[in-house]
Amino acid sequence: MAASENNGAVERPQVRFVTIDENNHGQRIDNFLVTFLKGVPKGKIYNLLRKGEIRVNKKRIKPDFRLSSEDVIRIAPIVVAEPSDKPTVADGLKQEIESRIVYEDKGLIVINKPSGLAVHGGSGLSFGLVEVVRQMRPQEKFIELVHRLDRDTSGLIMVAKKRSVLKMLHEALREKEGVQKTYNALVIGSWPKRKLQVNAPLLKNELKSGERVVRVHPDGKESLTRFKVLRAFDGYTLIECEPVTGRTHQIRVHAQFAGYPIVGDDKYAPNEANAEAKQLGFKRLCLHAAMLEIDYGGEKLVLEAPIDDAWKEAMQALPSKY
Repeated sequence: MAASENNGAVERPQVRFVTIDENNHGQRIDNFLVTFLKGVPKGKIYNLLRKGEIRVNKKRIKPDFRLSSEDVIRIAPIVVAEPSDKPTVADGLKQEIESRIVYEDKGLIVINKPSGLAVHGGSGLSFGLVEVVRQMRPQEKFIELVHRLDRDTSGLIMVAKKRSVLKMLHEALREKEGVQKTYNALVIGSWPKRKLQVNAPLLKNELKSGERVVRVHPDGKESLTRFKVLRAFDGYTLIECEPVTGRTHQIRVHAQFAGYPIVGDDKYAPNEANAEAKQLGFKRLCLHAAMLEIDYGGEKLVLEAPIDDAWKEAMQALPSKY
């Protein structure tokens, strides 16, 4: 965490003072506290803010207050999870992620994430990619995800090592200018070459089980994905996908809506089709973030990552149409 703290060695919780530096300049106080106060529920944090138990420069502040360098945060006595409570990531996983780094400088890491690894802990998971990177780079005060990939989606994901880089990339993603993401997907059926885009609003729903499902609905948010056929097989098509908007499960739901669900998608593809694909060697969600184009440091950074060998080998065994 890019801030200095003066709380001394204590046996019980006491008042703490945190001085903000440039890495957290411009960040909302609530977002800062969620990261800083590991183990403290969000509701508790908002309650402390509301009661004035957390102040900035001796003043009460609202959750959307934006911090500035040299601000001093006063935090009332509160029980915080000890660092020793953090799960230890196996050396083998750290070595694998290290080998999957495709770009790194002082402000940014881009990693070719494997399928099956969540991007962050939570919902029963003790850790995800960002926690792995934090343990790989313990000297870094700031490590945060720039964007997300579904757990079973593989490919390129950006992790910021500076708040200024995070803010710049978030703005680029929000303005849809300066960052372009391109995916590869293997879909069930023969995607027509003339089908170049799906423009359909997406609405998020949460089932009683807590599972999140997205569907096309008139009340949803505007969503646009562009598609291009790369290669046709007997019963399957390899396509390129460019999400113009960045909605949850966007490519997966738009592919399903078009009539060609993605192979291995346990939410949006038929079970029978997935079972058949598994017998052919496709044992994962066949969606991969293959390329990133980023306006970064005055240059255009173009990064690519190939699909994994198991997917590639299973696809090569399919009868090809063209």
